[in-house]
Order: sequence, then structure tokens, then C-alpha cells
Amino acid sequence: MNKSQLFFPMILTLCLGFYSSIFAQSLPSSSLFHELLKLRETNRVLYVAAHPDDENTRLIAYLANETKAQVAYLSLTRGDGGQNLIGPELGIGLGQIRTQELLKARETDGGRQFFTRAKDFGYSKNPSETLQNWDKETILSDVVWVVRNFRPDIIITRFNTIPGVTHGHHTTSAILAEEAFSLAGDPNAFPEQLAFVDPWSPKRIFWNAYNFRGEFEPEEDQIYFEFPSGDFNPILGESYSQIAADSRTMHKSQGFGSTAGIGNASDHIQFIKGEMFDQSPFDGVPSRWEISDSGEKAKALIDALIDEFDFKDPAANLSSLLDIKNSIDQLPNELVWVQEKKAHVNKLILDVMGVEIEFNTGQETVFPGATLQGELVVNNPSIAPLTIEKVEAFDIEHLEAPASCLDNDPFRKSISISLPEEFPYSQPYWLLGDVESPMYSISDQELIGKPFNDPSLFLDLSLDVNGAKIDFQVPLYHKFNDPVDGEVKQPVAVVPSVDLELSKQVVFGVGEKRPQLTVWVNFRDRIEDGVLYFDGLDIDEFRILESEDLPGQKRRRYKVEFFSDEIGKRKTKAIYKTNSGIFDLITNRISYKHIPHLTYFTSATIDWIQEDWKVSRKPIGYIPGAGDEIPEVLESLGYPVTVIGDGDYDLTYLSQFQAIIVGIRAYNTQEELASNQQALMGYVRAGGNLIVQYNTTARLLTNQLGPYPFSITRNRVSVENAPVTADFKRPLLSSPNQMNAQDFDGWVQERGLYFAGDLDPAYMTPLVMNDPGEDPTNGSLIHARYGEGNFIYTGLSFFRQLPAGVPGAVKLFINLIEQ
Repeated sequence: MNKSQLFFPMILTLCLGFYSSIFAQSLPSSSLFHELLKLRETNRVLYVAAHPDDENTRLIAYLANETKAQVAYLSLTRGDGGQNLIGPELGIGLGQIRTQELLKARETDGGRQFFTRAKDFGYSKNPSETLQNWDKETILSDVVWVVRNFRPDIIITRFNTIPGVTHGHHTTSAILAEEAFSLAGDPNAFPEQLAFVDPWSPKRIFWNAYNFRGEFEPEEDQIYFEFPSGDFNPILGESYSQIAADSRTMHKSQGFGSTAGIGNASDHIQFIKGEMFDQSPFDGVPSRWEISDSGEKAKALIDALIDEFDFKDPAANLSSLLDIKNSIDQLPNELVWVQEKKAHVNKLILDVMGVEIEFNTGQETVFPGATLQGELVVNNPSIAPLTIEKVEAFDIEHLEAPASCLDNDPFRKSISISLPEEFPYSQPYWLLGDVESPMYSISDQELIGKPFNDPSLFLDLSLDVNGAKIDFQVPLYHKFNDPVDGEVKQPVAVVPSVDLELSKQVVFGVGEKRPQLTVWVNFRDRIEDGVLYFDGLDIDEFRILESEDLPGQKRRRYKVEFFSDEIGKRKTKAIYKTNSGIFDLITNRISYKHIPHLTYFTSATIDWIQEDWKVSRKPIGYIPGAGDEIPEVLESLGYPVTVIGDGDYDLTYLSQFQAIIVGIRAYNTQEELASNQQALMGYVRAGGNLIVQYNTTARLLTNQLGPYPFSITRNRVSVENAPVTADFKRPLLSSPNQMNAQDFDGWVQERGLYFAGDLDPAYMTPLVMNDPGEDPTNGSLIHARYGEGNFIYTGLSFFRQLPAGVPGAVKLFINLIEQ
């Protein structure tokens, strides 16, 4: 097995939820009863939109917990192209954060989660532009695949198909959902999928109707259904509005902390196509239990237990649940809903007994070929007998004989696991192929739609409860006690035995300054002698200035210098070669408290830009905003960068900086900045140079960002190669480096966003640009003299262009600094 591939259990059930939820803390009786009510229902709903946070969490919460339907949200993208309010991660890193935020949201509101291969490439103004980036047939096939797998009775789209009223991705999600509704039942559509699934035709498709203000505004001749989604659920002790707010608050990277509305609320769906209905969107949808006598019997047994449920002694319900399990086990296992019900009743059996199962280790990473120690803990606080019959890891049995567990006396077993040398790393499956294209390259049909990797390190357990067999997998976690947060569990990641770390991934040779780079080689086993080289570079294009083994660490540090007279941009890759292999990966770690720790791997590539730009390298002050990587790029150019924090807004202190740069969305997030706006204006008036990057219109902490009035608009240019009209004689475009039209080639994702508007005549506007078919706008870059200094506001996406090593954008940013 190639280490760039990942292991996934070959199951077609697309995340049944039994994998991880069985290991949660024991549930109170009301929650157990709620799960029993959900076990009874078989209706299924697929909700479709484009991004994380597009979904209507209140409607999902109502459908999942009031109607008890199985509800899944299909997000076409993982939100990779959005902004990040909580840190510097963008692109594939942000996509993983938002994926996990969605999973936490579904864990809160009771839904499930799916995705397609579509990559969020940034804002799109209409579906035509969207489908110029995404291959329509590929993404449509993914939507059809999810419909055929999940087999919903109804589909609800968040958006309608009218172009131009919202984000192009939004409209596209509705278009594709409607087409998939018609195609999923056609065996001639995407027939390659039929090796794994059968065609499926939902009954009807709806639009979660609202107007441009987000309000319901019925239209004549349309058919609607209303859900009282603000209702209170006495079993859960919460209203659906509260559940929805808690779910939406999981989207922390987008600043979507929510407060629940109090009182009545409604959601409406508008009938689009399918079979007409009279009383309910589920009219004509038969109970799936009716497929056989065993199903009918299971439903009758569930109904009887609902009537007789023992809240005071949940374990007293065990016998009835075992009878229900026996009937469900006789149903055909190839049906997805049957697989779900089997997992559901198995979990409910263990939950009423209060059983908790853990497989823990004291380490968070492991590498192929290594051995780790873990401990299996099974606790059954009830007096009902539970027998552990099998404990396997990698097909090796670790149980000498069946073991009994009851009466709150935990079973404990130390288990040693040796990973094969070729065991795959913990790379998210959608990142294994091309990550630069507008769609992720996923060749394995059965992976499409999955929200995340299944755990690759786990135990196979077999339990016996009064003669009933329960088989499942227990994933391995790193469990530890945090002095602030208490017990913490994190997934265990498989990482390379040797990986690389770079001081920067964009290096600049400007004028006579030769670019330098520090490379750290990290060893997880033992330090191995090897050779560091750079792919594509001749031996005379770099030299190693220093190398040393760091005392007390399994790390080796190299200081490298590059030299070339060739002007332009080139790519290279750091590679460390030893007798045991070739290593060229960077291990990236993302850590936030509201989601699991994330690990992924990127190639140790370096963008090397050699130019003859004029750069003063004088000190710069940087006021952080929502998070970006521009300071690192500026330091690579040779500028000394100092972060300006609270208490630093003193004119004498600020005057040391040639320029002060305000990070993205800083006026949305930094109260201290907004309250010291006059100090910054004093800095400009005294001869300073203030550069303010984009801010959003929402939650703006001050309306007076500059010395003269202007407003922030929602104007943007989302096409990254949109034509730019420039007055190249203006100071920002001519000094100290003369810009030209070619400097606007090769930009990534977009030109910019949240442009300035309503400009005071004091502002100069050297750039004019527009998306295809739209009117030109001049607010992407505005500049005014104030006193002895300069004020600049820019919506240009420097926060994307500079880390991506776009030469023209870097050159323009140097000019802004050097005014």
C-alpha cells in the first residue's frame, strides 16, 4: 500500500454515526427515550446548499428531533475559499476547519453531513461563472450519488434557481439538486454508480422559501408547507430555535455565534416538483418497516416499548430492546436504512445499560513501523451481563478468553499495536490528489460524499449481551487531562517518521539580496544522516551555510542560501534523502478547542521570486485582524515587522514605523484599534503611511476608517483574471517600482472584495475593474494625502496573493509601503 493512500473500511453506509457516538458519556433517560422515538421513524430528508453555514439549522433541528426523520445536509463545498475570523488558515486548512465545524453542528442539531468534490474557489456572482470552474457533470454525479446512497424521501434546497439574486455557488446548488432529483432514479444516468447503489427517486423536492431579506413572503399560485420550527421539545428541554443557535454557533471561523430567538417561529418550504401532496411533505411515503413481517414486528415492539418505557431504571428496558434487535437483525442488511437501524439499536442497548467504552493512548502521533501502547476500558454499571468476546487490532486477537463486565467493575486491557512500515499517513482523503484545481480529485467512488476519514487506528470488538451479538469498532484516542479544560480526547494521527519544516514558503531575491531559508528536519525515531537538496535546482544555485543537530531535540537545522540572476518566479521543493527513504512532506497541525485537532500534509515546496524591485527594508508596524500571513511575506522581503498591540497607540511609538499595515477585518474584530483611530490619524498627519486592508460591512466598529469620508460596500471582483484599467502614472503604481499590465496576471481566486464607495473627492483611485457583464468600479484601491502622510484603503485580496507568491501583487504592496 502506498503511504499517500488511506485505509477506509469498505462500507457503503456513509457514516452511520455508530463509529464515535457510542463512546460518549451515558445519556439521561429523556435522551434515551428520544433516541427510541427516532428509532421508530424511517422518513429521510436531504437538505442541499453550497457551503458550511448555508444550512438552515432550525429546520434541520426540527426535522431531526420533532418529525424524527433522518436528515442530512449536502454541502457542495467545504468552504475552502472563505475567510477565517479565528486564525490565519485559508484554503485547504480552512476547508478542514469548516468541515469539522459542520460535523459539530450536525452533532448538535441531530443531522448528518455529506460533501461533493467541488472546491470553494471564492465568491461567484452567477451559476454560469460557477460552472466555468466546476465541471457540471462531475458535481451533478456527486449529488446523484449522495441521493442514491442516502435515499431521501424529500429534498429541500436552501436556495432557488433564479440566477443573480445570491452567490453563484448557492444558485448552482439548487440547479444541481433539481437535476439530481430527476436523474437519480434513471438507471441510464451515471450508470457506473450502479455497481455500488441502486437508482432512487425521491417523492418531491422543495425550496426552503425566503425573500432577499431572509423572510418568508408567499407568492400567488405557489404551494407551501409550514413547519412550526420555533416549538419547544419537552423531552430535550430546548426549543428548536435554541438547538439551531447552538448548532450555528459551531461555525466559529465565520463569526456566526448565535443567540436563539424566543417564542414562535416558522419555516416554510415551497413545492418545486414531484408528486403532489395534501397533508404533509411526506404524503405517500410508506414506513420502511412495512417491507417484511420482521419489520412490522420490529415497529410493533418499538411502539410497545415507547408506551412502557421505564424512565427510572433505563436498564429495565434492555429485554425489550433485545427483542427489537432480534427483529431488526432479520431485515436485509444491504439496505442502508437497515444498517442504520441496526447500529442505532445496538447503541441504544449499550446506552440503557450505561456502558462506556474507550481505547486510549498517551500519545497523539505515531509513525509507520512504530509500536504504540493503548488501553481498552469497558465499563458496565448495570447488573445485566455483558461479555467481551473478541478484541482485535489489525487481525490480531488480543483477548485470551472471553471476559465478563458488570456492576460498575471496569474491564481493562493493555494493548500494543505495531503499525506496518507501509501504513498510510492521516491525510484527509480529498487532499490525496490535485488540490490546486477547482474540484478535488477523488478516484474511489465510495469515498465521495464522506465528510471525513474514518479512523484508521481502532479495535474490532465483539460483545455479547444476553446472547445478542454486538460488533463494532472502537477508535483510538489520545486522552489526557488539561489543567484548564479537564479531560480532553483527540484523534491519533499517523505521521511520517521524518518530516520537514520551512521558515517560509515564499522567498525573495531582491536586487543584490540573496534569499535565505531555514529548513528543519524532524526525526520521530532517531536522527538519520542524509542529504538535503532542492528539486529542480542545480548544485550551483544553492548552498548550505550552516547545519547542526539541535541539543536535546531530534531535529537538524539547515540554513540555506539561493542565488540566481534569472528574474522571475520559480518553484522548488526541499527533499531530505536517507538510506531509509525520501522525505519531502510538511506536517501541518490545526488546533482549536471547538473542533478536533487536525493533521494534514503538504509538499515542502518553495516559491522563489527573483526581482530587481526597490525595497527600503525600513521598519513596519502590523495591526493584526482576523488573521493572515502577510507579516511573514514582508519579513521575507527584508522588512522588520513589529506587531502593534494594546497599549502601543502612542504617537511617539508609532512614529518609528515607515508604514503601519492594518490586517484584514481588523475594524470588525479589534475594539482597541477602533478606539485609537485618532492616534492613527495623528500618525498619518505627522508623515506616516497607513495601509488598511479590507473590512466587512457587518459589525464594523467605527465608520470613520480614514481621514476623509468613505463607506465600505459589498462591491467585489470575483474573477481573478478580470481586466484592470490602471493609471500607471499615479504614485501608487509608479513609485518606487513602475507597475505594468502584466503585474495583474496570475492572481488567485479573486481580485478583491468589500471595495470602498461614496468617496470623498480627496481620494485618488488609480484602479478600475469589474467582473464580466458588470459596471466598472474604482474602489479597490483608494489613496489620499493627509497632512504630511498617506492613507490607503484597499479591498484587493493581498491576504491571498502575497502568501501565494503572486509577483505583481507583491510588487504593488511594496509600492503601498514605500509611499
